[in-house]
Amino acid sequence: MKMRKAWFFVLAVLVCVSFSTGPVMAQQKSPLDAWKPAFDPSGAKYKAVVSNVSTPALKGVFAGFAIRDELWKRTNGQIYIDFRPFSMLGGEVEVLNQLKMGAIQGMAVSSVASTNLGPRFGLVNLPFLIDSFDKLDKFVGNQKLFNHFLNAMEHQGIMALDITGYGNYGWNSKTPVKSIDDLKKVKIRIAEAEVNRLTYNAWGVNPVVMPWPDVPMALKQGVIDGLDHTLIVCSLTKKFEDAKFFTQVNYAQGLFIWLFNRAWFNTLPADLQKVFVQTVKEISAQMRKEGRAQEEQEIAKGKAAGVSFYKLSDADT
Repeated sequence: MKMRKAWFFVLAVLVCVSFSTGPVMAQQKSPLDAWKPAFDPSGAKYKAVVSNVSTPALKGVFAGFAIRDELWKRTNGQIYIDFRPFSMLGGEVEVLNQLKMGAIQGMAVSSVASTNLGPRFGLVNLPFLIDSFDKLDKFVGNQKLFNHFLNAMEHQGIMALDITGYGNYGWNSKTPVKSIDDLKKVKIRIAEAEVNRLTYNAWGVNPVVMPWPDVPMALKQGVIDGLDHTLIVCSLTKKFEDAKFFTQVNYAQGLFIWLFNRAWFNTLPADLQKVFVQTVKEISAQMRKEGRAQEEQEIAKGKAAGVSFYKLSDADT
């Protein structure tokens, strides 16, 4: 009898807890609340779920919401892009496979992860090849070369329409990295990309390969004490709170490549296909311009917050 009363007591407590926490849970905001569409998308004839791992505070990621709103306007509500940033659908390698299988319709994939299904995309990760905003503009302006680059996943049933950027790559660390020798002492994280791993091995460094969603906790817990990424990303995702040093190596430009499932795209009527492609390209071009200005803004913010910036010697570079 006593055991029975004890169980009833536990059950009553659990019920009370569920009622008390229920309203709190309901009040928690979704990370997408700040970017909700100003229209009701329920009547859209064509819908596409599009993923990205990072924050819309980046101009190169915000492009997804800009594309969503502009497409809705230009197609009179026929196409709705359900954009999911913040790694809501998982890490990039995982989501690339979802895209290939048609489980989702689009993705803004980072240039570093894109090589898993499109090796040709690795071109832009090669050190000191496309290592500035000006060189990136020149690359995009060469239509023959750029279109060949964008076709890297066509054999996988995935089309690439354009790119947006997230700045120049460098090293964000908990201790100053002023030389290659300093770098060798750092447990530095890199993306899940073979080009990057081979590059670091050539520099005499054994990096930690890690999906982006795992980085914040790993940095806080000391699993890593530095990361290979762009200054804009490190600033906007608050990595400077745990790692106060940034080495401006500027060896490559960070890119998001806007991918779509070819089979889904082919379901659109010819007129909407044309509008779709044109919209993605125009918004991407605008966000590349805004991304260039954003890097300068984040450098200024970082300095004001006490972040120390370094550059390698000419010999190390």
